[in-house]
Amino acid sequence: MPYLLVVESQGKADERKRGSWPYYLSYLYEKYRCEPVLIVITQSSATARWASRPIRFGFRDWHSLTVRPLVLGPDNVPVITDERQAEQDVPLAVLSAMTHGRGPRAAAILESLAAALRTIDRDSAAVFVQFVDSCLADPQAKQMWRDLMTAIQYFWRHPLAEQVREEGREEGREEGRVEDRQEMTLRILQWRGIPVTDTVRERVQACTDLAQLEAWAQRAVHAADARELFAGE
Repeated sequence: MPYLLVVESQGKADERKRGSWPYYLSYLYEKYRCEPVLIVITQSSATARWASRPIRFGFRDWHSLTVRPLVLGPDNVPVITDERQAEQDVPLAVLSAMTHGRGPRAAAILESLAAALRTIDRDSAAVFVQFVDSCLADPQAKQMWRDLMTAIQYFWRHPLAEQVREEGREEGREEGRVEDRQEMTLRILQWRGIPVTDTVRERVQACTDLAQLEAWAQRAVHAADARELFAGE
């Protein structure tokens, strides 16, 4: 039987949703005649507990309508920081990023997922990219995710990539794109907890070759030491 999945990213408790969720589900069923399933994704344990409470309408012992969201949060989704594990179950790795994508583990989670997305077809990867981007509430984690996606450059047909390119075009100057890649390379290293010496920083900031900076940004995703950016050069 086909189902219509309704995915809702929820940052905090919102009692208004206990009225809007039943409405959305009823509307979708009436419109598409396909059973809808509400999936609530959150990075907060408290929000997960709130969202898990059934929504009931009717008499206390005779409910005319009951809505039970399927809640996915930090307490029932595993943390996946290993690249091989992420490749074995990409959808689960996506959920791991969506529910645990903040705090000190965010970098490892997002890096493993970014690597795993390269092993699946581009269309599916594009959908997952948007799901993760929409659920990352932490500004630093969201920026890191976009940096990773820009550095890997495998999802350029995706609207998120179009947004990145449009932002670059608005700058209107090669200098702006160069500075962006310089900052992105150093930011990826910083997020991964890799020390950046003054020598490395100065070399990256002195480079004006966009292609070279792109290559360094890609190396930054997997480098164990900042000096590996310049390996073989």
